[in-house]
Amino acid sequence: MTSETFTPLKGRCACEAVKYERETGAAFALNAIVETSNFRIISSNQPLRTEIVQPSGEIGMMARCPICYTGLFRDYDGDGAIMTYVKAGTLDDESKKSIRPTGHIFTSTKLDWVDLTSERERGIPVVQEHYKRREVWSDEANARYDILLQKEAAAKKAKAARKESEA
Repeated sequence: MTSETFTPLKGRCACEAVKYERETGAAFALNAIVETSNFRIISSNQPLRTEIVQPSGEIGMMARCPICYTGLFRDYDGDGAIMTYVKAGTLDDESKKSIRPTGHIFTSTKLDWVDLTSERERGIPVVQEHYKRREVWSDEANARYDILLQKEAAAKKAKAARKESEA
């Protein structure tokens, strides 16, 4: 689902030991959702992947530079097979110019000095908890995400079946 004319977004950790490229998505976290099939590490250094416990109790993964420990990307279901959540602050300057937020969520915990007035003025949802993505995202983004959700559900079902057969 990527365009032939799309310029890949490039990023790196703070010390530039790990660099990556992605195609297509501090005081707060900025994540860009990327199809894992469109994400790859392009440096010889591989990130350190660590398990993290989510507020839900589920296990996820955070990938960090093995030298400076900058958080680069993560996934929320632990295997990263379908979606990768790229830390937008690690994108290089040129790539940062080509993306904009589609919404600001969980603003109930934002720092007081973060002013989202201009985002509201340009029509971007600013909500205390979460928004309904179908009402905010473009038709194309919703279609792509629906495909990812189907793949994720199939992968989880296959994983559960493997676990059951091993038991």
